[in-house]
Amino acid sequence: MNAHQTATQILAGALMIDASAVPPDARLGRIEQWDSLAHARLLLALEEKLGRQLSTDEAVAIESLDDIASLLAR
Repeated sequence: MNAHQTATQILAGALMIDASAVPPDARLGRIEQWDSLAHARLLLALEEKLGRQLSTDEAVAIESLDDIASLLAR
């Protein structure tokens, strides 16, 4: 699974929707389910996947599916 596919799975889990419902251009503010609680779930899921705590800069920079994929690819 590549970084974009993994990002889609993680985002879908945080939003509590099926991965097929996550558009490739998913962005904070464009998906109704992506609220502050879903964003907190997303950050926790990313920290678990990466095995480390996200820095404040990393956490604030996550606004889109591409941002998540980029973080995972590093």
